[in-house]
Amino acid sequence: MPLLKFDLIQGRNDAQLKALLDVAHQAMVQAFEVPASDRYQCVTQHRPGELVLQDTGLGYTRSAKVVLLTVISRPRSEQQKARFYRLLAEKLQADCDLSPDDLIVSLVENTDADWSFGRGRAQFLTGEL
Repeated sequence: MPLLKFDLIQGRNDAQLKALLDVAHQAMVQAFEVPASDRYQCVTQHRPGELVLQDTGLGYTRSAKVVLLTVISRPRSEQQKARFYRLLAEKLQADCDLSPDDLIVSLVENTDADWSFGRGRAQFLTGEL
């Protein structure tokens, strides 16, 4: 049940945002083999200057289209993670014209006990999910 949190610089229109979220969801479903209905995404848009994302000395060129994606998820294998990163970069470049230099992903792991989908219940622990 990954939660995808996007931090972006303001300026994308509704169609561009939808494409970005759709592509990320497709990559996640494919790489992590989660059901297509497990879709939890949120977007925070920042004014220019409020999102500072440098290249850590790797020589990447960032633009105003940069995407910082935080994925909160159950533990995944290194192969699944690598596949997700690769698929996401490929699909965003092909479908959203996003340079791979403009994609930063951080995956944060949690467990079933860390989720409640409503009503004050831990559905993974109660067996509801």
